[in-house]
Amino acid sequence: MKLQEDLNPMLLLLFHLMVLVYSFITFLPSYILSWVCRCDGDFYGSEDERAKRVKAISLLGQPEGPYRAVSAIKRLVTSPHPGVDTLDKLFEYSATRFPHNDCLGTRELISEEDEQQNNGRLFKKVVLGEYRWLSYEEVLTAASQLGSGLASLGQRPKNNIAIFCETRAEWLITAQACFMYNVRLVTLYSTLGGIAIAHGLNEAEVTHIVTSRELLETKLKDILNKVTRLQHIIVVDDTPTPWPGCPRDIRVHNMAAVMKLGARSENAVREPPLPSDIAVIMYTSGSTGTPKGVMISHSNLIAGIAGMAERIPNLREEDTYIAYLPLAHVLELSAELVCVSHGCRIGYSSPLTLADQSKKIKEGSKGDTSVLQPTLMAAVPEIMDRIYKNVMTKVQEMNSVQRTLFILAYNYKLEQLAKGYSTPLCDKLVFKKVRSLLGGRVRVLLSGGAPLSAATQRFMNVCLCCPVGQGYGLTETCGAGTISALWDYSTGRVGGPLVCCEIKLKDWVEGAYRSTDKPHPRGEVLLGGPNVTMGYYKSEALHQEDFFVDENGQRWFCTGDIGEIHEDGSLKIIDRKKDLVKLQAGEYVSLGKVESVLKNCPLVDNICIYANSNESYGIGFVVPNQRHFLALADQYGVRGSWEELCNSKAMEELVLEVITETALEAQLERFEIPHKIRLCPEPWTPDTGLVTDAFKLKRKELKTHFLDDIERMYSGK
Repeated sequence: MKLQEDLNPMLLLLFHLMVLVYSFITFLPSYILSWVCRCDGDFYGSEDERAKRVKAISLLGQPEGPYRAVSAIKRLVTSPHPGVDTLDKLFEYSATRFPHNDCLGTRELISEEDEQQNNGRLFKKVVLGEYRWLSYEEVLTAASQLGSGLASLGQRPKNNIAIFCETRAEWLITAQACFMYNVRLVTLYSTLGGIAIAHGLNEAEVTHIVTSRELLETKLKDILNKVTRLQHIIVVDDTPTPWPGCPRDIRVHNMAAVMKLGARSENAVREPPLPSDIAVIMYTSGSTGTPKGVMISHSNLIAGIAGMAERIPNLREEDTYIAYLPLAHVLELSAELVCVSHGCRIGYSSPLTLADQSKKIKEGSKGDTSVLQPTLMAAVPEIMDRIYKNVMTKVQEMNSVQRTLFILAYNYKLEQLAKGYSTPLCDKLVFKKVRSLLGGRVRVLLSGGAPLSAATQRFMNVCLCCPVGQGYGLTETCGAGTISALWDYSTGRVGGPLVCCEIKLKDWVEGAYRSTDKPHPRGEVLLGGPNVTMGYYKSEALHQEDFFVDENGQRWFCTGDIGEIHEDGSLKIIDRKKDLVKLQAGEYVSLGKVESVLKNCPLVDNICIYANSNESYGIGFVVPNQRHFLALADQYGVRGSWEELCNSKAMEELVLEVITETALEAQLERFEIPHKIRLCPEPWTPDTGLVTDAFKLKRKELKTHFLDDIERMYSGK
């Protein structure tokens, strides 16, 4: 996608003259540099040449695979460092090498106040100071003391302990304490509902839980009487612990007090874990129903970390990672452990304080990215889509000269990236301000959790001046599967398999996907290797359905995703078995594919497509983008409050026209385009229960929530 605009001829000429002069001046240094690179082993050739290299090959020469990374043909990688085969050894390795380096950082809270919004609601705004850091040595000591303190409170090796807490330094310290003392860490999303929380705690037979004061008072208090085995609650906040609402048989402790107890208990029993021991029981966010607990061994996570780390060039102790995604999600946990494995520092943030413009940051004060200036960042597509739409909205508000310059630079850089060239002049003069949104120093941006649209990926490559590594993995594979090569600027692909795993394609006849398809073999993606987890906790039926062990003893997971393998060994996810609906006339509609396309429409902040096999068409539920939606209403003279506009038949028809145009431009088939839509005034957040913490749609909950609208739209009303 190129940005389109009627360009001023004089500005166009001036821009090209400037580029021509700059190219002439830099030609000789660039030529010498490229010649040096051609003599440099692994980095031979331009970025364009490297992007076209073969990333993976089929071991047996068959189109179905298995496919392995070229650098892992002989054997899969199982560890990032020799002798490091458990997670306690991983942290001890880094603490020994980098004892005094910054490890975990938290911003100081200077002040907070309630600020009245335009709708009359009060919203808490904060002013934050600098980051306060704990060194690797200090974190190791804290984890050791906490583990010892938990043992003094009756927590035993190979028993389960739950953590129900926001992403923060105490989360990772708790995890390291559990790894050191061979305690199984049960992770629960902080946005789960009461029923799901109680289910996880009871199924895991938890006696101890680590949480925050806020979650204790807002989420846990209502379900404590339903959790039969719970005895101890450890609150991470450095505040007094008396809590009147707690049942008499449950004791509440302050984490600092438990650590002091551990420091005094020098003889606490520590049973080092084996690689095969369970490290984490990670409950999924429940996008398809009741959360499932995925059993992850130490060796599983170690292998996944090794695979991810290999795909990030020049990963080193000077790197800074910003942590704000839920640590109960395998993407964030794996990313932080990758950083720990190489001595990087991790600064904690949240989606509400991430940038200067974030909702919780008081106007005039700095967001976390401005203060931390990270070099590494992981993001889910939902967050990157927001950045993309916000910047493009501001571009439309520029004066004609500024807008023209931006569009010229954007399209020019797109062309140069396609040729494998960099554009330092455009980066410095045009995109510096956009790049500063994430602190100005991000050199690697990893995307995972859901497909990233081509438009958003190109925007990130161009405006944030850093490569985007699009990854593919699942909780059941420790988040590890594939990551695209950072110099590969093609869109829609997720790269070749990591060095810790391999990929096979399994024919899905019902969906007409076969490994013999041309031009690319297609089928259900199966992931195999040491990073494939041990199965589902107390759910043998699901385990047998999704996992299997081959004749060589290697574990495999059936992902349910449909992919195709390109000539260079890169994977492209093209469908999902559970998202595929057969319409009345026999056509198959991929709900995820349609949603991915329509999210590119400026009018759409979020969308869910629904289709019934007894009907001939699909329908959609749309959360409109407020700015563009109100502009559309004003353009056609439709008046009313936000809720009234969202309930307006006239606005439904206008929005449907716009998203239909977007669908046709993207070459969707007519039967794939929703025939009717319902506009939703409230955004879908994890707190609403309609999306997961990674902002994946919860289709079952969305269907229940909009059941009346589904019946209305299919009845013709």
